[in-house]
Parts: sequence; C-alpha cells; structure tokens
Amino acid sequence: MQNTLRLIATLACCLTLFIGISIALGQDAVVPSTPEDEAGLVRTANLIYAGDKSSVCFADAFLTQISRETNIKTTRRFDTIRLDSDDLFDYPFAVMTGEGVFTLTQAQRENLRDYLVNGGFVIASAGCSSKDWHASIEKEIAALFPDNPLFTLDAKHPIFHTVYDITSSKYRTGEDKLPLLKGLELDGRTVLVLSPDGLNDSTNAGPDCCCCGGNEIRSAKLLNVNILAYALTH
Repeated sequence: MQNTLRLIATLACCLTLFIGISIALGQDAVVPSTPEDEAGLVRTANLIYAGDKSSVCFADAFLTQISRETNIKTTRRFDTIRLDSDDLFDYPFAVMTGEGVFTLTQAQRENLRDYLVNGGFVIASAGCSSKDWHASIEKEIAALFPDNPLFTLDAKHPIFHTVYDITSSKYRTGEDKLPLLKGLELDGRTVLVLSPDGLNDSTNAGPDCCCCGGNEIRSAKLLNVNILAYALTH
C-alpha cells in the first residue's frame, strides 16, 4: 500500500505539470536548467534486473527533446534503479533494455507487477534487436499477466500521435514502415511498450554504443517522446 501511495503521489505531481502539452501551439519550451529545480521534475528509472543487467546504450536524448517540444519537464538523465527496489515507485516511467537470455527473480517479478498495476510505465527495448532478450521479456510478461496478452499497436494508437504524428519510420536496414510495437494493457490503459527491434536510439547514446547489426528503429527518439507523453497523460 505504501508503494502504491508513493507512485500515485508521484503521478499526481507529474500530471500537475502537464495539463497542456503544447507542441504545435507554438508555445516556448521550458527546459530544466538548475539542479535545485529537479525535485519538481519527472524522473526516469533505468532498471537493473536479473543480476546486474541494465543499459548503458539507451539514449536519454528524448528527455531533453520532450522538455523542448512540450510543457512536460524532466530531468536530463536516467537514474539507475534496481527492479526489486522500493525506490522504483518514486518513478512514473522506467526503461528496461538489454541483450541475451535472462530470468527475473521472484522479488523482481512481484515488484514489476505491482509497479505496472499501480500506475507505473515501462519501455522494454531489445538492445541490438536481440531475439533472445525479446523472447525472455515476453515470457516474463506472459507469466505475470496471463489474462492480458501482449498486443500489436496499430496506427491509430495514441502513442503514435501524442506529440508527433508517426505513421512510418526508417529502420536501420532502410525499411520504411510503421514501427512494430507491442503493448500490455491493464484496465484500458497501455502500461508497457515492448519493441523487438529496439528503441535505444543508439546513435545518440555515446561513442561506445551502436546497434551492432540489429534493425533498430531510426525514429526512436521521437517515439520515446510520444511514449513518455502518453504514459504521463493517460
């Protein structure tokens, strides 16, 4: 119950900030600039799970982008948070990514379930389009929510239109198509978005990061802006 109340309080604080997403309205963006203001900003968790799996190659550039393009105010960097930690419930939005096979601990499963049920939101992205990682996260989600199968987001889903209208995207291999995203829905709200191809935006993640042969979505930064805006306003 305490965790639920913490997450609700965090979300309530966030919603106070966003009552007007103002992309196409021509309003000046407000970009966070001073550390002392961070207490009122939306924070994003970069999850550590299954031992020490986490991501150093999921770009945080979309956090600055959303502050520039909307009235949503965020910190500019992720906070590294363990999936089984109570601290997770202080974050309305989390990133979970990686490569290869993994298995969550029971404590991590229980915390992830509680987090999603009580208002949290997760982007789950296969690093380098890792098929093993994608299969592992699908297996974990299916075990946690057997009555809520993952579904494919169609072109009408608001995630494709919350800030930017995204009808197609170039992939790393040159394909141009609607990005393949899967979703988990609870009580009529999408609470998790899963990308088998990858939303890591590795070209903006630093010189040591690359897509490493995967078929990453090129418009990942814009999609991540949309996903964050959706998570905070729906």
